[in-house]
Amino acid sequence: MTTRTTSPGLLPAIAERWSPRAFDGSAVPQADLDLILEAAGLAPSAFNYQPWTFLYAHKGDANWEAFLSYLIPFNAGWAKEAGVLAFVVSENDMVQGEKTSPNHSHSFDAGAAWGYAALQAKALGYDTHGMSGIDMDKAIAGLGIPASHRLEAAFVIGKQGDKAILPDFLQAREAPAPRKPVAAIARAGAFG
Repeated sequence: MTTRTTSPGLLPAIAERWSPRAFDGSAVPQADLDLILEAAGLAPSAFNYQPWTFLYAHKGDANWEAFLSYLIPFNAGWAKEAGVLAFVVSENDMVQGEKTSPNHSHSFDAGAAWGYAALQAKALGYDTHGMSGIDMDKAIAGLGIPASHRLEAAFVIGKQGDKAILPDFLQAREAPAPRKPVAAIARAGAFG
C-alpha cells in the first residue's frame, strides 16, 4: 500500500486516502454504498440544514452510461472502471416553511459531506477520486438539477486496479500526491 509520510497521530483513513485513477471494475455493493453515504450525511452543516444530495449510478446499471457521458472525455476514460459514479449537488438556499434565505455555506457543507464519504470509503477498503471535469450544462440538464441547486463535483468509488490499464502519461502520476506543510496552509491571526 502506498501512503504519505504523515504525523503518527493522524487517523489512518486520512493518511491513506488519495485519488487513484486505476480501478479494477469490481462492484460496490449497495450496502457498502449506503454506509458511505450515511457517513456523508453525518457531516456538519450550517444550521444542520444538510444541503447536499448525492446522485449515483452503479457500473452497468441503467444510469451508468448517461452518468459517464456527463464527465469530460478525459475523466470518463478512466472513471469507467470504477464501481460507482456519483454527483454532489447542493441547495443554494435554506427553505424553512415560508422563509427562504441564502445559504452562504452550501458548497462548503457539501464539500464536507463528500470528504466524509471519501474517508468512510477508505475505511471500507475502497478508493475514491473526486473531479470537477464535468460537462456542467449537459450534466445539469441530464440529471434534472433545478436552478435552486448547484452541481458541485463528481466522484467515483471502487477498488484500486493495476496502473498498467492507464495511458503511459498517467501511470507515473498514480501515487499519492505531495501535500503542502501545515505552515503553508494555516496562519495565526489575520491573512496578510
